[in-house]
Amino acid sequence: MSGMNATTGRAIDGMDHIRQSIKDILTTRIGSRVMRRDYGSLLPELIDHPANPANLLRLQAASIMAILRWEPRVRITRTAFQIGMDGAATLDLEGERRDGQRAGQPINLAVQVI
Repeated sequence: MSGMNATTGRAIDGMDHIRQSIKDILTTRIGSRVMRRDYGSLLPELIDHPANPANLLRLQAASIMAILRWEPRVRITRTAFQIGMDGAATLDLEGERRDGQRAGQPINLAVQVI
């Protein structure tokens, strides 16, 4: 599937399009889209909580649930959150592609969510 880069307007496809899609899903607050009220994730509501083990688990669960629902081109097998000293949060994803000729191909993505 091909799409449009959200910042440049140029055509993108493959892993770049998947990365952009996952970032959009994870950073969109549920209820904020007018025609798709259930689109997005709980991540925006959870991201400002303390970075303790329980909240990191909640972040991972919210991320996986949203990706499972809204991004059918990937199957996630492992996630990890990296939170920097500056507060930047990056989600590391491992899994495999499920679409077209690339089905079964392993993927490794790092998506900056904050």
